[in-house]
Formats: sequence, C-alpha cells, structure tokens
Amino acid sequence: MRILAVESSCDETAMAVVEDGRKVISEAISTQIDIHALYGGVVPEIASRNHVLALDPLLDEVLPAGESVDAVAVTYGPGLVGALLTGVSWAKGFAYAKGLPLIPVNHIEGHVSANYLAHPDLEPPFVCLVASGGHSHIVRVDAYGKYTLLGQTTDDAAGEAFDKAARVIGIPYPGGPLLDKLADEGNDKAYHFPRAKVQGKYDYSFSGVKTAVINETHKLRQLGQEICREDFAASFRRVVVDTLVEKAVAAAVDSGVGKLALSGGVAANSLLRSEIERCGQKAGLKVYMPPKKLCTDNAAMIGSAAYYRYQNGVLAGLDLNAQPALRFLTD
Repeated sequence: MRILAVESSCDETAMAVVEDGRKVISEAISTQIDIHALYGGVVPEIASRNHVLALDPLLDEVLPAGESVDAVAVTYGPGLVGALLTGVSWAKGFAYAKGLPLIPVNHIEGHVSANYLAHPDLEPPFVCLVASGGHSHIVRVDAYGKYTLLGQTTDDAAGEAFDKAARVIGIPYPGGPLLDKLADEGNDKAYHFPRAKVQGKYDYSFSGVKTAVINETHKLRQLGQEICREDFAASFRRVVVDTLVEKAVAAAVDSGVGKLALSGGVAANSLLRSEIERCGQKAGLKVYMPPKKLCTDNAAMIGSAAYYRYQNGVLAGLDLNAQPALRFLTD
C-alpha cells in the first residue's frame, strides 16, 4: 500500500510517498528557516502562506506524472492552526479529486513512527521517549497505534527549554540545533543549573531550569561578567539530557519490554543520542533512534503512522478540520 503523506504543522512543508509503513519511496521538504530567521522565530501567517506556495511543487517532486498512490495522509494536529489548515485543505482536495481514502495523523504519533522507517526489525511493544519543541512524553507502545502514557512534562517541553536558553545567550533562530553545536566546544561543569524533582516517577519539569538560565544570565550581566557561551550551552545541555535519559531508561527497564526508542525534534541532539544509547545499553536495553533527518518534521514519518492507522480502520471524511491543540493519546 502506497500512501502520499503531507506534513505542514509548523514551518516545514513536506511530502512523501511511503509503502506499507516501512519503506520511503520518495520524499521532499521545503524549509522556511531562512525566512523566519529574520524574525527570531516562526511567524504563523508567513508560514501558512509559504505552505500554500510549496505544496503543488512538492507533489511534482514526490509523485511524477503517471504514478499513483492508494491513499492520502495528512497531519491534522497538533501545530499552528493556519499551517495545519493549508495541509489539511490540500490533502482533502487531492483525496476528493482522486477518489482516495483520507487518513488523519497525529503529528506526535508520526514522530514515534519514524522509528519504523529506520528499523525494519522494530515491533511493539517498546517504550519511546518523545522529545520535541512542544512535547516531552514517555510512552509504552503496546501495539501499532496503541499507547500507554508513562510520564510527561508537567510544564515546559525540553525543546522549548533549549530554544529559550539559546535565545537568552544570543544564539539566533533556530536555537536548539545551534546550541547543540556550540555546546560541543564547552565545559559542561562550568555552570550549575538545577534538576527539578517532580512527583511522578517518570514525569519531567523544565520550567525551573529555563528560569534558572534567565536569572543566571541577568546576574552575570549585572555584575559585568562575560558569559562563556560554549560553557553555558554545554552545562545547560547536560542537565536537560541527563534528565531526559535517566527517566526514559528507568521507564523502559521497569516496563520489562527490553526496547527503548527515541523520537521528536530533540532526538537530533547529539548528546541525547549518544547518552541514551550508552545508558540504555548499559541497562540491558536495545536502543532505537531514527537518523537525524527523520527526527525533525518530515512527511515520511506521517506516511508510516498513516499505514498503521489505516490498518486500524482510522479514516477521515471531507469534514476533517485542523486541531492545533490535539492531544497525543486521546484522539
């Protein structure tokens, strides 16, 4: 089964053709990083307009004239409402014109499913850490499309904390990836940042460390002291990564499934990737993670998730609407 997948939840317009949820036939992405860098972050109205411009040209790239697909899939949430609407509207129009079934996909489930594309041997059950700009979850994947929430952030997401830390020390948009590169050159013990203690055994909290970063930069500047950005970035990255890894590994060990996967935009962080593999293997777990290009927003992961949603009988009508606040486990 070949599925044409569309992703437009934020500032990346992406399209892909995926076969049986495991094989990427073709894919293409139109990025808006340079456009939004002028403003220091994503401007929703500008993102939406550029999605409209990019969708038809992307179709020509991934589905040459004369080739066909069996279904259309689209991200309908969570994300920026205008950005989501462009993709949903386009997908509904294409599905209607071609007489194809329409499969609605949760963006976060797409991130989890990126692992199926990278690892043909991966089958549920397994535990997955989902770390992105808006989400930090630990879930047990019980079966395809079936999840149990084990832990989550009680406030801010890890990716949001990375972006905020980058901004306060003058790292331009996109902050998270640039902070990761800068941190490679620093001493991760140079600055002390707190590690939050929360009630839930596998829950996270990143608002405290985000506030500590802001307060520390203000204090140092008031004292006239220069901030070593490399050390600052390294110290901050170490705290966030250690927190993410410790609880994810513990959840996977306690669950007894023996497998731990990583997903989401923050999964492209170099220290997180190395530490979750090291700590996971030390704990006797088999660790899975997608290549970095499948960690950030892309349509191939949406096509993978869509295949299993179709197998579970999940389809949408032409009344499908964007749901910007769509929850991961209750849709």
